[in-house]
Parts: sequence; C-alpha cells; structure tokens
Amino acid sequence: MNTKENCIRDAKELGIPKMLILGLQHMFAMFGATILVPILTNIYFEGEGLSVQVTLFFAGIGTLFFHLCSKFKVPAFLGSSFAFLGGYATVANLDTGIFADMTMGEKLPYACGGIVVAGALYLVLALVIKLVGIKRVMRFLPPAVTGPIIICIGLSLAPSAVSNASTNWLIAIIALGTIIIFNIWGKGMFKIIPILLGVFISYVVALIMHFAGFTNPDGSAILTFASAASAPVIGLPDFQFCKFDLTVILVMAPIAIATMMEHIGDMSAISATVGENFIQDPGLHRTLIGDGLATSLSAMFGGPANTTYGENTGVLELSKVYDPVVIRIAAVFAIFLSFFPKVAAIISSLPSSIIGGVSFMLYGMISAIGVRNIVENHVDFTKSRNLIIAAVILVCGLGFSSGLTFTIGGTSITLTALAIAAIAGIVLNAILPGKDYEFGADSHADASRGIDMKPGK
Repeated sequence: MNTKENCIRDAKELGIPKMLILGLQHMFAMFGATILVPILTNIYFEGEGLSVQVTLFFAGIGTLFFHLCSKFKVPAFLGSSFAFLGGYATVANLDTGIFADMTMGEKLPYACGGIVVAGALYLVLALVIKLVGIKRVMRFLPPAVTGPIIICIGLSLAPSAVSNASTNWLIAIIALGTIIIFNIWGKGMFKIIPILLGVFISYVVALIMHFAGFTNPDGSAILTFASAASAPVIGLPDFQFCKFDLTVILVMAPIAIATMMEHIGDMSAISATVGENFIQDPGLHRTLIGDGLATSLSAMFGGPANTTYGENTGVLELSKVYDPVVIRIAAVFAIFLSFFPKVAAIISSLPSSIIGGVSFMLYGMISAIGVRNIVENHVDFTKSRNLIIAAVILVCGLGFSSGLTFTIGGTSITLTALAIAAIAGIVLNAILPGKDYEFGADSHADASRGIDMKPGK
C-alpha cells in the first residue's frame, strides 16, 4: 500500500536528462564510502589489496543483479561492505600453513574466496524464509525492533561524518548548508538534486581556496591531484579469480551473520522511506538472494562484499524520487567509471570535508527514518517490553563501536555493533511477554514496514 505523497515514483515524467542527473547524484552519494574499502584493504595488504576499478565495476553489476532478483522494485544501491574489513586484516596477518611464504597479493584471493562462501549463506536464510513463510519470520521483527535498528544505522555512522567534516569545517558547512537551502527553498529540479548541488558548489569553493593558497587547519592541502595525474585515461579493471581455504572461510563466512542482520534493517529503512512494503513484495527472500549473489559474484572475481547503502536511502528521502530506474542509472555510471581510472581518480579527489558535510545530512536522515518508522506504526513505549527492547538495541548499536570479537575453534570472529544490536533485539522480542505483533494484519501500517500496535487509532 502506497502511503507516500508528493513523491515521484515514475522518473520518466522528468525526462531523460533529469533522470541522468538524479542517477549521478546517487553515484556521488555512494562513491566515497565504496572506494574507501579498497583503499583500506590496500593498507592491510601493503599495496596489494582490492582494486578501486574492480570495486566500482561490481558495485554497478551487483546493484543491477540485485534489482533483477528483486523484480526491479527495490530502489537500493549496493556498494562495498565495511563489515568484512576485520576479516581482511586477519587474512593479511596469516603466516602459518600455506600462508607462511605467501606475498600479500597471493593472500587476497583467499580472502575473496571466504566472502564467496559468506554470500552463499544469504541463500540459506532466504530458503528458510521461503519455506516457513515471511509472516512467521517477521513476527520476530516488529517495529519495536526494526525502528531502533534503523536509528542505530544512522547514528553509528555519525562519528565518520564528524571526522570527515572536521578536516575543514568551513567547506563542510558550505556543503551542508547548500543541501539544506536547496532542499527547503529550491524549486523544480533544484529541489530534488540537493546532494549533487552541495557537492558541486562546495567543490568549487574548495578549488578557489586551494588555488588562492589556503590549506586545511592541519596544514594539509585542501585538494590533491597526484593520483589523478598519474592515472591512465582508460584501463580494464584488474580482475582476479578467488581461491578457497578452510581457515579463511572460517574467518570470513561468519561475518555474514552480521551483514544479513544489517540487510534486514536496510530493507526496513528503504521500505519506510519509500512507503512500500518490500519485506513482503518482492519479499525478503528475494532481496537476500540478490544481496548474497551480488556479494559472491563480486568476490569471485576479486571484488569486495556488497551491501545495500544507507547513503542512497538518505538521497531517496531528500529527493522524493523513488523510481528504482534512477538507482540503475547510478549503477551504469559506476560501471562506466571502472573503465576510466582518471575520471574515478578525479572524483576521488573530493575533499573529506565535503564528504563529511554531505554525510551529516544523509546519516541523520537514516536515523530520522527510524524514528518515523516507530511513530507511523504507533509503537507503544508505555509498555515496558518495548522500552527495554529499544534501550538495549540503542546501547548495543552505539556502545560496541569496535564490535565484539570472540574465538571459536581458534578462529577470531567479530560481530559488528549493528549485528549485536539486531541479535539482542530479536532475542528480547522473542522471550519477553506481550508478543502481539502479526505481520500483514494492518495494511496501512505495513506499508511502512510494521504493524499498528494500536489498531483503529
């Protein structure tokens, strides 16, 4: 059931040029975080980690594949997942057995092989959901659980936004202020591309400041073009086939527990944003299959794990353009950039302060969506059980900033804060008395992912 008004669900009414601009906006929103994963793995693997070009290629391909699996209904973009970074670091430090004499570049394909198996675990959960039915599964995920999880998704990213913005607060504030101005007072097309305008205007200011001799407060250059100058104009992504080893599989595969929980939270957030119940149609099992296969496909050829991106959910909320076609245009842009290293390098030169200013809005929007999910579904916080569930989720999601690491059979496993929060919320909801949630009983509330806990009000 569609509960959203004053939104655009068919972007064709805007015309192709505007659709392309909207797609470009989504591409910019995901770009910084997506390329950060290969940048970080190159630190772990001493310069022989994941390729930025391969990462961009499979972000685009994975997104298109996800849309195919989800019947082209879900406006989600799949970028590289940060959840597996701990696993990459562990694999890079392996120095026993077959890994004793390996170079860092030789270890990387085994890390990718472990992610292939992790992606396959999504299919297992999807099969379980298909067999037992979505209504039984979603009894464990009422709005009292998913709402606080969505809030945690945004707030857990907040330190990253502040950290990036703090490199140059002036530029960050210009980026944020531009977004706010155009979103509130903009007219026509300007109102639905505030992110792109924020990036463009703040980048122009950064350029002027850079060539005028200004630097960041810490003395570093506002802009650096060294990587763009040395990058070739055209080049094929550096694909490489994955390899499998049981030790690495035991390191990487369990991380899927965390990412699957995050997937459910992301699907809830997108459903709440768009006003369409994607958990039910096309179904959580389909979105899990799309996410899992996209992850396995990427890792099979040397790319990172994929995951649905909160940044793009924030763009959906700001632009009010919910047509998945716009996301697929962004995916095509990502694929295109993967064959043009110089263009990708130029975009990579965006100052961290701009990314931070934009993230202030996007990450905050995600948390605000979680609050709205709770309000629209009339979650009754006069009930102690709901207060307890929300309180534990919020503390787990924000308190375990470094995750929780434990050892099983000699293998170190780390659960992310969001995974801990999701597991805690699901368990508490299952064991505390007063489980009155029935998925699908209230079509109006379910349109924004959940059930009205006060029917008739």
